[in-house]
Amino acid sequence: MAVSGIEHVAVVSFDTAALKDWYMDMYGGRVVYDNGKGTYFLQFSDGSMIEFVSAQEEKAADAEKMAGIRHLAFSVSPKAFDEIVAKLKADDRVEEVHDVSENAKGLKTYWYRDIEGNYSHLIYRPDPLG
Repeated sequence: MAVSGIEHVAVVSFDTAALKDWYMDMYGGRVVYDNGKGTYFLQFSDGSMIEFVSAQEEKAADAEKMAGIRHLAFSVSPKAFDEIVAKLKADDRVEEVHDVSENAKGLKTYWYRDIEGNYSHLIYRPDPLG
């Protein structure tokens, strides 16, 4: 028996509706679950999802050094990469972590923190790893 993939990743948020709306505006997707109490599932075209869950307390100041998941990586086409980077850079609520980088093989990344400070990056990978 084998796992077929990762169904979803949960992001804990103080304003799940606003964060869900921001992710929809930035990346598309559609809400496939809303429990009416602040929990949402946003699904992308490949079937993967992000769950937005209500937070009950602040993150520790040194959360980047704590064990656990550190970032989300969004796979995009080269055209979408440039379009989304422009949208991210135009949003004053987004903090750039590392500007666009491209290696000799054409792999491109852009690192940022979303409107609630969660680390993410866009990635265009011309040759899939697997």
